[in-house]
Amino acid sequence: MLFNWNMAVVWLIVLVLCLAVEIITLGLTSIWFAIGALAATVAALLRLPLWMQNTLFVLVSLVLLFFTRPIAVKYFNKDRVKTNAESLIGKQAIVISGIDNLQGTGQIMVSGQEWSARAMEESVRYPVGAVVEVMAIQGVKLIVRERKEEI
Repeated sequence: MLFNWNMAVVWLIVLVLCLAVEIITLGLTSIWFAIGALAATVAALLRLPLWMQNTLFVLVSLVLLFFTRPIAVKYFNKDRVKTNAESLIGKQAIVISGIDNLQGTGQIMVSGQEWSARAMEESVRYPVGAVVEVMAIQGVKLIVRERKEEI
């Protein structure tokens, strides 16, 4: 027998499973393990020992994961459109129920929706009609601060 077909088939199955997980999740994680499985497949076809196939799989996967994933995420996610609540960050809102962190009250209207809100600074209160800017999301509440006037 010229090739170690059994291990090559196992590595090809690992490769296909990693690719399937990547297609389903699009997390840019399992693609690197698929490439590691491809390297191990080649090692199996070259009849390298099992320990070397495993080592090659782990090394190739981890090196790619740690050194190329941050670069890939940066370029693949640069045009990502914010959705749902995170798209509200940076938007202006109008206070429709006075915001008082001490009393735990406050609501704002932003993008046509009512949201519970808290002030970014604990001691600051915002009266009804004040214009604020959404700075963050904490649970189901939007964290706001006074809108800075643009010149």
